[in-house]
Amino acid sequence: MGDEQCQQENCSMSTRAFRSASTENTTFHARLLGTRGAIATENYLATHAGADILKAGGNAVDAAVAAVLGEGLVNPQMHTFGGECPILVRMAQSGHVEAVNGNTAAPQRATAQAYRDRGYSDVPDEGVLAAGVPAAPGALIRTLARHGRLSLAEVAAPAIELARNGFALHSGMLNQEKFGIRALEEKFRRDWPGSAALYLPDGDLPQVGQIFRNPALAATLEALVHAETRARGDRAAGLDAAYRAFYQGDIASEIARFCKERGGFLERSDLAAYETHIETPQEMNFAGTKLYKCGFWTQGPTMLQCLAMLERRNLHTLGHNSAEYLHVLIETIKLVYADREQYYGDPSQTHVPAEMLLSKEYAALRDDLIDMGKAIGDMRPGDAWEGKALLAQEKRFEVAPWGHGTVHVDVIDSEGNMVAATPSGAWIKSAEVIPALGFPLGNRLMTFYLEPENHPNRVAPFKRPRTTISPSLALRDDKPWMVFGSMGGDQQDQWQLQFYLNRVLFGMTIQEAIEAPKLSSENFPGFFAPHDRFANRVRIEPRVGEAVLQELQNLGHDIEVAMDWSEGYLLAASYDPDTGVLEAGSDPRGPKGDVFQSSAMCW
Repeated sequence: MGDEQCQQENCSMSTRAFRSASTENTTFHARLLGTRGAIATENYLATHAGADILKAGGNAVDAAVAAVLGEGLVNPQMHTFGGECPILVRMAQSGHVEAVNGNTAAPQRATAQAYRDRGYSDVPDEGVLAAGVPAAPGALIRTLARHGRLSLAEVAAPAIELARNGFALHSGMLNQEKFGIRALEEKFRRDWPGSAALYLPDGDLPQVGQIFRNPALAATLEALVHAETRARGDRAAGLDAAYRAFYQGDIASEIARFCKERGGFLERSDLAAYETHIETPQEMNFAGTKLYKCGFWTQGPTMLQCLAMLERRNLHTLGHNSAEYLHVLIETIKLVYADREQYYGDPSQTHVPAEMLLSKEYAALRDDLIDMGKAIGDMRPGDAWEGKALLAQEKRFEVAPWGHGTVHVDVIDSEGNMVAATPSGAWIKSAEVIPALGFPLGNRLMTFYLEPENHPNRVAPFKRPRTTISPSLALRDDKPWMVFGSMGGDQQDQWQLQFYLNRVLFGMTIQEAIEAPKLSSENFPGFFAPHDRFANRVRIEPRVGEAVLQELQNLGHDIEVAMDWSEGYLLAASYDPDTGVLEAGSDPRGPKGDVFQSSAMCW
């Protein structure tokens, strides 16, 4: 608008402003586009580690492994090397999608009776009795061997350098609620000297910006690299030697010794018996896309079940984040997560009615239970054995928490190779750091049940506990399209579902879909103490608007208005095979929530 027109209309806006239009619908983070590489992680150092590997000639798998190793160092409040790491991979040449089962396994001595003999009615939620076999090392090494180009020495170099020489400690590592060093300081001093020695250097609480080093972790990674370089034969032989060095060598012996001294079940033979399984992922077609998730040992298939139900409704016409749209979404999530509690578990040791749970016929039966006039707070699993809408009350299991803490990594390279990895577990709240190795063990066994005997997630020797960690990979029109994921326990697949609908139904860019307001249901048990279930409780960001919040409340939803920018923590990368253009995005909720320094790069 010119000065003369502004004077005629008595404008008061400064003519020096660089933008006079509203910024309400623009994103906080820029839209990142490129043609050579796209990567998104929960820390800028991990992002740079992966990007450096791509620029050095590595592919998406090489970069993802480097980034995950970095995450396990710089975000220990959410994941370390002793944890788990489910991975989805699609290589451009084959077009085949595979799932890497990077989940822990229970020790041979971990039985329900063994816990009861020690006076426990549930598996403890911390310490060596909650620890299974570290799964992340195996998942990373096996994936690198199958699909990477570079050696472990090359992809581990950035993490080793950071661990050996140090990095500036960030706010989330220190200040994250419940999980950061500050929150755990007293426990470290009182109970876990190994953790205190590492995370309270010189006996003091560290400060943001202080250089933090983990020489023991550097030595652990170097031991694997040395095993690789000493091995005779080709690249595959070297990586196999590194795998065996972790699970059958001195590292395994040190883990077993540490656990035995503290009365744990984990033994050297448990690590030697552990195998990283390569699996066929679960999948679901939806509105011209195909979404892949890991198997029923994760909560990933909940998102597929939700899509099967939501496909029956014309969601786009309801309007994005309208009260009616959100009501359908919330009620769908409640029904699906009731199934999650009833049926999900390790398919290698329990029968899961997977085909029925993911069938369109079952979805229709379940969708018909939604009352558009009111919220329903009951836990209502379906009968996936008989193909009925509801399971008889006397057959329903009691419910319990699943777990918490996670990071995520997405990478796509210029060839269209795609990786989504969700490292989690062995966070510094889970157990004492093993001084000689530089990481704690995980506590994923806490999700197991001791009773009843027929529960799909009852603890058993070598069984893998069901888990929330859940990467995503999607095709569009049968072509490679997108990888994405998040942290967040129960909320992971709820947030990912909303992100996916934003992209597929409403045509949002990655960054728009990430930053749009989100919600999560608490109609089932939470992950954090006291693990209560709140019937009809919905935690929702206020940017949906007062009118929508009131309409949802009128429908019977118990609305808890969340702190803004606290529901999401998403990362994503996408690829357009027709143009070769790559896109990546990260969530401003990470730094706003004092959790992550999330970042993305595209070039």
